Amino acid sequence: MIVSNFLKWVHTARVSERAYAAGLLARAFIENQFSLEDRCAAESALTLLLDDPSWKVRLAMAEALSMSRHAPLQIISALASDQPEVASLIIGRSPLITDLDLIDWVASGSSATQVLIAQRSAISMSVSAALAEVGEADACLALLANPGADIASISFRRIAERFGDSAPVREAMIGDSRLPSDCRHMLLVKVGEALSRSPLVCALMGSARAQRITRDACIKASITVIDGTRPDEHVALIEHLRLRGDLTASFLIRAVAHGKIDFFGSAMVVLTGQAEHRVRSLLSGGGDGAVAALMRGAGLGAATHGVIMRALKIWREVAKGKQVAGVQEVSWLMLRELGGPNAEGELASLLKSIHLDVLRENARDHALAIAAA
Repeated sequence: MIVSNFLKWVHTARVSERAYAAGLLARAFIENQFSLEDRCAAESALTLLLDDPSWKVRLAMAEALSMSRHAPLQIISALASDQPEVASLIIGRSPLITDLDLIDWVASGSSATQVLIAQRSAISMSVSAALAEVGEADACLALLANPGADIASISFRRIAERFGDSAPVREAMIGDSRLPSDCRHMLLVKVGEALSRSPLVCALMGSARAQRITRDACIKASITVIDGTRPDEHVALIEHLRLRGDLTASFLIRAVAHGKIDFFGSAMVVLTGQAEHRVRSLLSGGGDGAVAALMRGAGLGAATHGVIMRALKIWREVAKGKQVAGVQEVSWLMLRELGGPNAEGELASLLKSIHLDVLRENARDHALAIAAA
């Protein structure tokens, strides 16, 4: 009887009155305030209201139904296809919307629709993958900012590949603790490339020098990426570096000098194809001949063997608590293996550079500590 009277009245009511009444009817429906017979009638009335000439009536329905699991599915579906003001509530909130629906809307919808989807309270890995693959930059930013989004490593990589040149996206990704290490390195390289192309930087130091300096800075910063990389992610980072051509002998020497022995071991496993337990055993206690054979199998030239083995022996002693040393001491002893400060050649220049960088960093840290005391 209530619904029957409502349907007779609704045709003559003003828009504001219809909208208010539609909201009340929708809330009463989801709160189950009707008998079974009246509930069926109420659902029919709500369906009829989808044809109301005013979008404000449908907006009132959307506001009432958008977060309920008990809303009629056909009404939710129709409201989700309505004009943006109405559809946004359903797309952004409704638990009745399936992942398949969301993925379709990501592929065919506007940037605003993609952002609404990316801001939902919970985003499955499949929907995140769709946004990473075809979503606009704003949608990917919204996805990265959403703590309820389940994002796979491959989706992070796609966002980095597609929008790594965008400063806001880079900032959002670098600040995300879930970001895989190879993506972090990729973004690091993109920052360097952006700096080297900067008109101001090129004007100050010239294009060639800017590229050289930023490349060196990226290599040094790559070592810090290893610190934030879990051992189970080492292989992914190594493969990323290898595909980029960055997994060079110089990079591995720099890693060993900085004590990244676990990473070096993972690189030896990848490059030689030997079992991980054998490689770990050789690096932790193998003889010079066996370690040299391992490095030959990895493609490292004989000239590098001596300095790497020198560093490995020191880090072994440090790990056992028999010696106290850091990167400054290790890099100096590696350089002495080549003849000391007067040694010449590319390898000696590399070790001098590593040692001087560490000296500067240690001096800077010491000065800051004094200033802070």
